[in-house]
Amino acid sequence: MDEALRRYDAGDAGRAELKLLVKELLKLLVAKAPGHAVEVRVPPYGAVQCIEGPRHTRGTPGAVIEMPADIWIDLALGRTTWSDARLTGKVRASGERTDLTHLLPLLSN
Repeated sequence: MDEALRRYDAGDAGRAELKLLVKELLKLLVAKAPGHAVEVRVPPYGAVQCIEGPRHTRGTPGAVIEMPADIWIDLALGRTTWSDARLTGKVRASGERTDLTHLLPLLSN
């Protein structure tokens, strides 16, 4: 992950590096907030269910967060805040428990 992060910081991250970073950071989110109430999507690299609460079993979950890889990586690393990320208009969040402020950052960089 360190090499992928170095390439991301240099602006040279390719698809493989972005996928690695997104997936590893999503794993950290699930470890920090296990559950199935909220689906966090970072297309096309990954999606996880996290945060305790009602579990959905079919169709689109009631609580969904979706964002591009760069926003997710910057949030997880503490390079931007949840409120600033939301202001970009690139984060879509609907449903209960979709404010990740209390969970971020996952890593400080």
